[in-house]
Amino acid sequence: MGSPTVKTPRLYQQVAEKLVALIESGKYTVGMRLPAERDLASMFSVSRPTIREAVIALELESFVEVRMGSGVYVIESRKRKSRFSDKDVGPFELTEARALFEGEAAALAASMITDDELAQLAETLNEMACENNNDIETHEAADKKFHMIIARATNNSAITSVIEGLWDERERSVLTRRMYQKVRDCGVKPSVEEHREVYEALKAHNAQAARELMRGHLMRVIDGILEATEVEAVEAARNQVTKCRERYSMTRNLY
Repeated sequence: MGSPTVKTPRLYQQVAEKLVALIESGKYTVGMRLPAERDLASMFSVSRPTIREAVIALELESFVEVRMGSGVYVIESRKRKSRFSDKDVGPFELTEARALFEGEAAALAASMITDDELAQLAETLNEMACENNNDIETHEAADKKFHMIIARATNNSAITSVIEGLWDERERSVLTRRMYQKVRDCGVKPSVEEHREVYEALKAHNAQAARELMRGHLMRVIDGILEATEVEAVEAARNQVTKCRERYSMTRNLY
């Protein structure tokens, strides 16, 4: 029998563990604000999206609290082994993988999609439009349905299985669910128009357009996650307002 496979922690998990070590060592104590996102990214030589995933993982484990307009604060330093490996893949990696696989799936589907499958997509677009107008919480089912119709239209069971697995991972991952909840809390909904453009490319059997539109749509999903999880932008805006008020006050005192 071979040796059991040791699962290497994902990058955001490694960063989260290092931050826990700093918290438990006393470098960052309860009530302290963690360094700014860009400083943490520089400290650990990782991207800012990786820092955001690490921060959400810390938040889920009750080590920190994200205060919009202020920053990330330590709220508890637990003397125990953290379990960030349980959080699986993060939303940025997951959506990048979807862009790769679903872009190619859309291109392949464009050459063989049937009239019945196109009709199913059109019906799903109508469902998405209705859900967007009424209930932000119920858009997920129609969104997934749209993408899975395209996956099945490839007539390739392996491709369908991979894409379905990525959707299952999105629903299973605690970290990804939390970050998508933040997106929904900001009022961000799936773009019906972007889905409609993919549908039109498939209807025209234009493989290149279908690929590019699907990839573009999913990369904008990443942009939406970045925007919804932005802490520093709010803080910077508040600081800018404060500086403007100070300048205004100084100018007024000159007269």
